[in-house]
Amino acid sequence: MAAAVSDPSSTVLAKACMLVSRSTIPNHPFADIPRTLRFSRPAGCYLEIRDRSSRSGGFGRAGKERDMRDALRVGVVGASARGGWARDSHVPAIQALKGLELAAVATNGRATADAASRAFGVPGFPSGLDLVRDGDVDVVAVCTRVPDHREIVLAALAAGKHVYCEWPLGCDIAEAEEMAAAAAAAGVHVAIGLQLRRSPAVLTARDLVASGAIGRPLSASALSTTMGFGPEVPSQFLYLEDPANFANLVTIQGAHTLDLALTVAGPLTDLGALLTRQFPIIRAGDAREERPRATFDHLLVHGTLGSEAALSVGVSGGRTGSTPFRLEVVGETGSLLLEGGAPRGLQSGRVRLSRDGSPQPVDEGELADLSDAAANVGGVYAALRDDVREGASTSVGFDHAVRLTRLLTEVFAASETGRRRTADGWPVR
Repeated sequence: MAAAVSDPSSTVLAKACMLVSRSTIPNHPFADIPRTLRFSRPAGCYLEIRDRSSRSGGFGRAGKERDMRDALRVGVVGASARGGWARDSHVPAIQALKGLELAAVATNGRATADAASRAFGVPGFPSGLDLVRDGDVDVVAVCTRVPDHREIVLAALAAGKHVYCEWPLGCDIAEAEEMAAAAAAAGVHVAIGLQLRRSPAVLTARDLVASGAIGRPLSASALSTTMGFGPEVPSQFLYLEDPANFANLVTIQGAHTLDLALTVAGPLTDLGALLTRQFPIIRAGDAREERPRATFDHLLVHGTLGSEAALSVGVSGGRTGSTPFRLEVVGETGSLLLEGGAPRGLQSGRVRLSRDGSPQPVDEGELADLSDAAANVGGVYAALRDDVREGASTSVGFDHAVRLTRLLTEVFAASETGRRRTADGWPVR
């Protein structure tokens, strides 16, 4: 083991930490992966303990000891050179932000891994588990299909890596709770991919509502659309049609929309919901085989916010051409409007803020030069980077993912039973 201690007063802490060199997740197959333990201290001191058996020998590529001024090395699982969300958002965000370095990518096979390696100029691995084993990776970004999240996330946590996992976290509440518990036990930093929570426009709107700038909130209403979940379903998206995968219009587009509304306007105390199928017959795959849709492609939610304001949310799939998004919060003395849209949905692009009909300037800081697809994702990475550096907990983590997953199960139940549901373990803000 090698220890780098920034001041002599850390000696006792260093001795204590020497006792912990492996994963705290019991009986996990990755419990013996070499890991790096980092401890931030109030005085700005920094301690790193790295097992020298890792590929990098406990040091950076140049053979020098790393400290917190060095970039966090990110490995992206699911980064295909052919396209997709990871290529369009995660990779450019990591490459653009100071303090982060794209260190590795992983796909689901040797040929695609080699193509990704050539495209991004970093080592490529044929599976996420292979990337997790890489000693040169500090942060594992899990951008695969939802059914694959659990195995990779748990392996990364067992290896002592920080984790950024795309939303949804797991296929059900049990998986989400398991990963949240594992993250707490591992003592690392994690972030869930609810990237609109890091949008500068959204943060500005949230602060304006909280400050009373528009008076007591009376109502919040959202319209959210996407070109996905229409009648034509290409082969690569057929897994979204299986309810067991927890990856559909309600759990993706609906969750991002509801989470944004709650971020700005406050928590729900109760809700009613209606799930319907606008396109009950889909044309699946290259053969365009007609078959019944098993999931839902339209969502309506109405509820009461903690401020006793009314919330209404409509989410629609299969919208081609323009894909608008609008969230309006009306208060006693003014109103705010967030609007935007992208073909993939509201979470995939920038949103604009207006107050009482006038556009509001928003300082995007280090995110200003990022593309629309990468800007919000970049905000999550920036928060995770700062949390690791400062020993803080500002990122929206897996505990919040558990609460949002629980809320979604109540949305399904409310629609199925026709009865309103009362808040119980839902997102607080």
